[in-house]
Amino acid sequence: MAVLVHAALPGISTDQYDALNAKLQETPEIFDGCVSHTCVPTGEGLEVFDVWDTEEQMNAFTERMMPLAVELGWPSDPEKVSVRVFPVHNYWPPKGRG
Repeated sequence: MAVLVHAALPGISTDQYDALNAKLQETPEIFDGCVSHTCVPTGEGLEVFDVWDTEEQMNAFTERMMPLAVELGWPSDPEKVSVRVFPVHNYWPPKGRG
């Protein structure tokens, strides 16, 4: 079942995000199962919204991504990050985009 993931990342800058994203792009297979990804800067940091084919694929991504994020100065304490996972009832690309 597809899931929507919303992560609130206080204190993370767009520069930190860009550095992590560049590192992750070196292994594009890490994104297997990711349907969409959006990162939004806020006054407090960043918010990320992802849709994944399955929660297991999202968890596999997280397990590989977190060591790289911590290496780049992201917080390793789960108390400092708010992550919410929701089951998706339906999703589809707008006409002409998929």
